[in-house]
This record gives sequence, structure tokens and C-alpha cells, in this order.
Amino acid sequence: MDCIYLKKMLLRFRDIMSENRDYLIEMDSVVGDGDLGLTMSDGFEAAFKAADASAETDCGKLLYAAGKAMSMAVPSTMGTLMASGLMNSGKILKGKEILDNTDIVQLFMAYIDGVSNRGKAKIGEKTFLDGMVPAIEKLEEALISGDSLNAAAQKAAKAAEQGFLHTQNMVAVHGRAATRGEASRLLLDPGAAVAMLMMRAFAKSVE
Repeated sequence: MDCIYLKKMLLRFRDIMSENRDYLIEMDSVVGDGDLGLTMSDGFEAAFKAADASAETDCGKLLYAAGKAMSMAVPSTMGTLMASGLMNSGKILKGKEILDNTDIVQLFMAYIDGVSNRGKAKIGEKTFLDGMVPAIEKLEEALISGDSLNAAAQKAAKAAEQGFLHTQNMVAVHGRAATRGEASRLLLDPGAAVAMLMMRAFAKSVE
């Protein structure tokens, strides 16, 4: 895998966020200001366009540039978090022109670190991380067990979905949802929905 693959992955991210824009808007309107669908569709559109227009062969530099474009296009809280993930992935993969399965795991682990370092959130606090962390743990576990990347990605997507659904049992710690206190336990987290959609898109990108 190389920069051509990363462009394909970003394209899948863009497409799935566009397809689910209204779904994310509806979810976010309950706990936020309702702009999540627009933020994600516009943000990943900007990320893909920046990557697609680039002749860069360094995978890290390509991802960093994509994240930078996203940060400028959607400077909201969630936009900044997602852009920070891309840029941190870029930092970790800088200097690599070819990626193996281990690098893909590192890409997503770095994405998680970028998001958590920027947002100061932890697993279990009803955020994006509760969808993404179990997905990447499952991805790494499946690859170590000998699964193909395709099979491992499918398992990761399922784990992300399960993580998203599990947020309904959590009390929100961050954002407007946190003001609901115990009542927030009844709601699914829109950020974790974004993680679920990203993992579905990733699985499609490696089919």
C-alpha cells in the first residue's frame, strides 16, 4: 500500500460521511448544535481533495497535508479533532512510501492519539474514542492471529459498531451532552458514530 491507497481510503471516508450527512445531523441535533454531518462531509471532502491533488509519495506527508486542509475547512471542535488525528498519523508515518499491515495499525493508533491528545478524552467517556479504540484493538488482534487485512478490517468495523452502540450505556463527560448528566446515558454518541462510519469506509477501501 502507498499514497494511492491512502487517497482511496480518504475517498471512502468522504463518500460515507456525505452519504450519512443527514443521519449525523439528526443525531447531533439531540446532543449538540446539529452541524456534525456538515462538518464531517465538508471536512473529509477537503482532506480528500488535498490528497488527491498532491503528487506526494511520502505517506506521512500526504496524510499531514490532508489533515491540515481539513483543519482549515472545518475549524469546529469535531473538525479539529478529526484533523488532529490525520496530522498525527502523518507525523508517525513520515518517511514511508510503502505501508504494510503493521503501518496501517500504527496509522489508526496515531489517529486515536491525535484525537485524544487534542480533546483530552479517554475511553469510556462517551466520545469518538469509544467507537475507534475497540475497532483498532480488534484490527491488531485479527492481524496478529493471521487474518488478511480485508478480514481484519471487517472485524474492526463490527467492533466499531458495537462500541458505538455501547455508548448508550455511558454518561457523557464532554460537550453539550455532558450537561444532561445521568440522562445522557440514554443517548448514542454522535462521535462514536463517526468512528463506526470511518471503520466501515476503511473496510471497503481494502476489499
